[in-house]
Amino acid sequence: MANKMWNVQITISEVDRMTRAEARLSGKDSEELVGQGTARCNPADENVPSIGDELAVARACSDLAHQLLHAAAKDIESHTHERVQRLRT
Repeated sequence: MANKMWNVQITISEVDRMTRAEARLSGKDSEELVGQGTARCNPADENVPSIGDELAVARACSDLAHQLLHAAAKDIESHTHERVQRLRT
């Protein structure tokens, strides 16, 4: 069996105290999936950009993971012609 290579590109942008992250999966046979995540610094807290980066990226990766689970469920249903009851996360 041949090895497969999937890549996730993470893009982070920060405006004022808001951090946005995008996790873009490429290399999968079907359409490209993109997860989104944000983090906002509480005005009462010290602004530490690296913490905002970590939170936004974690949320973008989590969103991407949920999209992959949903895609897997759809693929299972198309092959088995039965509804997927639940997938473990």
